[in-house]
Amino acid sequence: MASTVAPAADQLLYAYYGDDFTGSTDVLESLAQAGVASVLFLRMPTAQALERFRHCRAIGIAGQSRSQSPAWMQANLPDILQALRALHPAVVHYKVCSTFDSSPTHGSIGCALEIGQTIFQQRCTLVVPAAPHLGRYVLFGKLYATAGDALYRIDLHPTMSRHPVTPMLEPDLCKHLARQTALPLRLLDVLALRDKHPAEALAGCDLEEACAIVLDGVDDATSRATSRLLMAMSGPEPCFVVGSSGVTEALVAMWREQGWLPPVAATARQATAAEPLLVVSGSCSPVTERQIVWARANGFVPVAAEGARLCDPASCDAESARLELLARPALQRGASVVLYTALGPLQPGAAPAPHRLGQALGRVTHRLLQQCGGLTRVVLCGGDTASHAVPQLPVSALQWLAPLAPGAPLCRAYGEDGFRDVELVLKGGQIGAEDFFALARAGGAASG
Repeated sequence: MASTVAPAADQLLYAYYGDDFTGSTDVLESLAQAGVASVLFLRMPTAQALERFRHCRAIGIAGQSRSQSPAWMQANLPDILQALRALHPAVVHYKVCSTFDSSPTHGSIGCALEIGQTIFQQRCTLVVPAAPHLGRYVLFGKLYATAGDALYRIDLHPTMSRHPVTPMLEPDLCKHLARQTALPLRLLDVLALRDKHPAEALAGCDLEEACAIVLDGVDDATSRATSRLLMAMSGPEPCFVVGSSGVTEALVAMWREQGWLPPVAATARQATAAEPLLVVSGSCSPVTERQIVWARANGFVPVAAEGARLCDPASCDAESARLELLARPALQRGASVVLYTALGPLQPGAAPAPHRLGQALGRVTHRLLQQCGGLTRVVLCGGDTASHAVPQLPVSALQWLAPLAPGAPLCRAYGEDGFRDVELVLKGGQIGAEDFFALARAGGAASG
């Protein structure tokens, strides 16, 4: 797609697969706030589902590859990426978290790179980890992320260096990816991105063989350079890119610069308040811990779950019934509930089981929604929790409703099989201020 040729009004600009559900809604928010009609499907869409949202210029599919093995990815991702390619968007984006947490055995970004390289047959694939709008930066190939008001190199980050499944212990992203893929890896650093034309920058990367190119990202200038590179690589076939929601932000800026979008972003809106609110957390993040402690001290009814019992098939049903028995009366009388499996990091030696935990919490959430007619809004905390919990709900697609905190919007979930529409917030463990749950209950108004 040449930069001087505007796409047809009905052409799909962009399609993406999110490797977890929370990150998928992060992209949905970036698109919606930019005025791009968009929809996030929660499973592979049927022709009927695509027709229902035919007005959308951007389409996403939320997935769970971030917590899956390379074998699972090899079995599932090719069909998904082929389906997105067949929609003929300008760009197909494999969306990963900007903290880049992954490993050779769990959520391998390198494996996804290799699958995409095979399907799209590109000489090189850009890797864009940075998301400056979320406080995630890459400088000379090393990843940095904020926590509160402080900035940390990722291997020193108080949460990501202690992630229970994929701790980030290597800040150099080329070294990090080299453990996950045999593809040659190159780096386009901030100096090359700022000072060179895209063609010159790519020419300096030694493209004699298929490779992946990691891009620095620290500010608007590097974001614009990223969008120019994507434009240079676009053509009759979609350009495949791997990266964070920084990819989306760069594309949105480029589309607006080209006059393909309104000149200003959509005005943020506030949703109505919804009480009771159900918060369900499987997160081990200290940020979510502080939010749960705040909620317990400010009127939310606490329901503490025993995560080990939920993960054990022999005790899961009994523990789920106990949680429902505690939460249901509070919700039915209009009180908000925070149901949680952990306060902060797991104890040493505890074995994480995100699949079973998320699925069990999803089933509990489904039953509470069925039993409590006044319950219309749910917050699911933790990337793995949301990715495995949401498929337990009879909903098929999400659209953005309103902002709450960067990376955790309020979304409308479309019910299926006669199930009513509900509102969902999928919150990563590190996202949001201490009083985030009150903000979610208020629909975006200032909480008190």
